[in-house]
Amino acid sequence: MTGSICDVLPATAALLGVPDAVDRLGLAEGAGQVDRVLVVLVDGLGWHLLPELADDAPLLAAALAGSVGRLSQLVCTFPSTTPTSLVSLGTGAQPGEHGILGFTVNIPGTDRVLTHIQWRDDPPHTQWQPLPTWFERLQRVGVSARAVLPESFIGSGLSDAAYRGAQFLPMHPGGDYSQQLTDELHAAPGLVYGYTADLDNAAHVFGVGSPQWHEAAAGIDGLLTRLVEALPANAALLVTADHGGLNVAADARVDLGLDPRLGDGVRVVAGEPRVRYLHTEPGAAADVQAAWMEVTAGWAQVYSREQAVATGMFGPVSQAHLARIGDVVVVCTGDAAVLATGYEPAEMARLIGFHGAASEVEMAIPLIVFTTCRGG
Repeated sequence: MTGSICDVLPATAALLGVPDAVDRLGLAEGAGQVDRVLVVLVDGLGWHLLPELADDAPLLAAALAGSVGRLSQLVCTFPSTTPTSLVSLGTGAQPGEHGILGFTVNIPGTDRVLTHIQWRDDPPHTQWQPLPTWFERLQRVGVSARAVLPESFIGSGLSDAAYRGAQFLPMHPGGDYSQQLTDELHAAPGLVYGYTADLDNAAHVFGVGSPQWHEAAAGIDGLLTRLVEALPANAALLVTADHGGLNVAADARVDLGLDPRLGDGVRVVAGEPRVRYLHTEPGAAADVQAAWMEVTAGWAQVYSREQAVATGMFGPVSQAHLARIGDVVVVCTGDAAVLATGYEPAEMARLIGFHGAASEVEMAIPLIVFTTCRGG
């Protein structure tokens, strides 16, 4: 049975001896005596992208071939987008439970759209995402939990929602990130967490498979190689991701901001190009759904909120979070995207790589476990 991103930190906690933590991923198998774990999340490192980047990434290629580490396939949560996945990782909970239900979501009772990567203090962090994180749980039982992150991440709403309870340590500007993570791992037992967005940024701006994407893959592989080489005997390194991705051609995009058939009856637009949340004018939901079903036939699934929740794609949905999901939910199934001119920043239309929907190339992610006692 394929594990989930929700299982990574509970399994890590079990490896570190936390009572009642469940290791559904079998991390303890062959790990030896481990008192410290480094978890590195590589944004955009989808399972199905590993073969394509292997020529530029010797360590990842060796893991794919089975000669180093232990590679397994997990799934992220839906939508397959960074804010949702990071909070699913941090809490071990499904999106319907923690409430970070997309890249952007409507704040119920308003016309405001919250962009989670820009979220600071409004709404208040613990009201918008009330669940405890595994960083908090570790600290409560006396296990150190540290997150080494870019300084701009520290104090943000998303970092609090995902990593609340961690000791936040700013990444040194222009410094050696691998050395900083290694130093923290050697300094004390417990959990150390790191994150890098270079691969995902290259995919969005230049496309999966572009020279810039391959260059980013080589950089990530170098970072991970240095971490493996410096791994102490009593430690494990876990490498995972938040989603995969795909390129969307220019002729496979529609723009609801420019097509009156798609904009009629829509009050607020949220989500992202692969998953759209449409909050409708009073009484317009059925007509909006029907119009979208007609226009997107063959390349998207169009649900009412109730239908979307009933699929189970969000996991159990708390009543407190229900209204964050659109009255109409549009999930791309083909290699397509829904732009929203006038509703979102113009640069979104210039992106090449996307993710967010439920295809396997977006949802499947790796977990690579490196220890000093299992071939790297």
